[in-house]
Amino acid sequence: MNPDLDLLKPYPFERLATLLDGVTPPGDLPLLKLSVGEPQHAPPEIVMTAIAENLDLLAKYPVTRGDLQLREAQARWLKKRHGVTINANNQVLPVNGTREALFAIAQTCVGRQQGALVGCPNPFYQIYEGAALLAGAQTVLLNTEESGGFLPDPDAVSDEHWDAMQLLYLCSPGNPTGAVMDKRLLQRFIEKAQRHNVVLVSDECYSEIYPDESTPPTGLLAACDAMGLKDYRNCISMHSLSKRSNLPGMRSGFAAGDARIMAQFLRYRGYHGSAMPPHHQLASTVAWDDESHVLENRQRYREKFSAVRDILAPVLALNDPGGAFYLWPKVPIDDETFTRRLYAEAGVLVLPGSYLGRDVDAGNPGSGRVRMALVAELADCVEAAERIAAFVHRL
Repeated sequence: MNPDLDLLKPYPFERLATLLDGVTPPGDLPLLKLSVGEPQHAPPEIVMTAIAENLDLLAKYPVTRGDLQLREAQARWLKKRHGVTINANNQVLPVNGTREALFAIAQTCVGRQQGALVGCPNPFYQIYEGAALLAGAQTVLLNTEESGGFLPDPDAVSDEHWDAMQLLYLCSPGNPTGAVMDKRLLQRFIEKAQRHNVVLVSDECYSEIYPDESTPPTGLLAACDAMGLKDYRNCISMHSLSKRSNLPGMRSGFAAGDARIMAQFLRYRGYHGSAMPPHHQLASTVAWDDESHVLENRQRYREKFSAVRDILAPVLALNDPGGAFYLWPKVPIDDETFTRRLYAEAGVLVLPGSYLGRDVDAGNPGSGRVRMALVAELADCVEAAERIAAFVHRL
């Protein structure tokens, strides 16, 4: 067996199941889950129709590079949304959701020499860590704490670590904090990456969920473009339909950026066997070309955030996310105890923040917080918030 498998830590939801083992929620209340970031809004009809009308494509092998029609739709979307010009022939690649691609890019870009490092924010999406370990690297953690606006700091990494680092994951809007990196912060990371020859991979799967229609989050490629880095050297941006279009089960997204890296990524994926099914490629083309369902989706999240904030703000210290669908509040007792008791006494399931972070010298930056995913329907989110508020009052 691959010995690196022994380095992998239990996934947060494995730990959550262990934490709740033997605990029974109230039998007279429906269980309300705010723990998993799985969108619950209905998928867009235009996409469902496209899939249903093209099931005959199951008779064909998919192309790893992706249909040119799909790549052109993804390039059009990047131009419209971020103002960047991407060559659909060699700078964009459809992927089976960002999770698969975030893992695979490390296997493509990380050399296996002694001392190789991969950087990632802390707390983080655990795929970053697993991808690094299974690529034969160790992780460098960039804490994202309240004092720094929940944002990573490129200057917090020593020059020695920058020199040994081969890849750095960024996430904006962040999971679990919802913090958004502005253009200048992204450019500071780009400048460091250029100087130390580090590949930057920006996970932007939450970029289309944000509170203010006039100020959408910027992205890594737009930051490159604004500083004259027109070939996006060492920079890869990843996007997904899972959150934007409520299609987590379709496993559809794309990676775009530096053509040199994309060529090697395509080579790896040809052996990895990760081509998107043909009917999903066609349906994805439809999704990337339509914004009306995305606008409606965003508005529904805004309604939920507004309603839940009104209920929870008097009892919990809430963050102010610039994007994504998470709240990341401080809790009055340790996060594991809070989660276990909330489940047992109120029938609401959240995720302990410490499960999303790693211990460093200053402690675990996720400790004392929980992640709440406002993915359920408005009425369920409101009821969950009311139960949480009542529970905190009892504390």
